[in-house]
Amino acid sequence: MSDESVFLYLGVYQDKATADSDLEVVRELHAGKVIGAYDAAVATKEPDGSVQIHRKTSRHAGWTGVAAGAVVGLLFPPAIIGSAIVGGAAGSVVGHFWRSLDRGDLKDLGEMLDSGEAALIVVGKDRLEEEFQKAGLVAQKHLQKELQVDTKAFDKELAQASKEMQTAERTDTV
Repeated sequence: MSDESVFLYLGVYQDKATADSDLEVVRELHAGKVIGAYDAAVATKEPDGSVQIHRKTSRHAGWTGVAAGAVVGLLFPPAIIGSAIVGGAAGSVVGHFWRSLDRGDLKDLGEMLDSGEAALIVVGKDRLEEEFQKAGLVAQKHLQKELQVDTKAFDKELAQASKEMQTAERTDTV
C-alpha cells in the first residue's frame, strides 16, 4: 500500500455559470501543468432537490467527473443524485474517500454544498487551494481537505470507473 496525500477542494457558488467558469480555469491550470488534478466537475442543486453532476468531455481520460461524483455520493443519499456514478469501480472510489474522511469532514462538506446553488469539486494530487487563489477562482466559500489514500489503487480504480462510465454513456446514446 502506498499511502500518499490526495487533496479535495470544494468551492461553492450562487450559480452554475460561475462554477463552470472556474472549472475552465482549473482545466487551464492542469493543461499548464500547474496542478496535476485527478478529476473535477460541477454539481448543482436542482429545483426538485436532487443533485446533478455536470461533466464535460475532455482529452484527459481521467477527467470524467467520477471522483467528484463519488464525493457527492458520500454526502447525499443516492435517491437525490440525478447523475449517478456507475459500476463497481466507482464504488471503490467512494471507498477511498469514506476511509479518509471523518464524520466532521463529511458534515463540513455537506453544509458547504448546501450553502450554494452550485459547487466546484476538484480531487488532485497537489495542494490546490493556493494555486486556485493565485488563479483568481471566485468561490463564495471554499475548503480543502488532505486525504491519505493508496494512490496506486486509487489511480487504477478511478481509471476503471471512468472507463465504465464512458462505456455506459456510449451505450445510452446509441
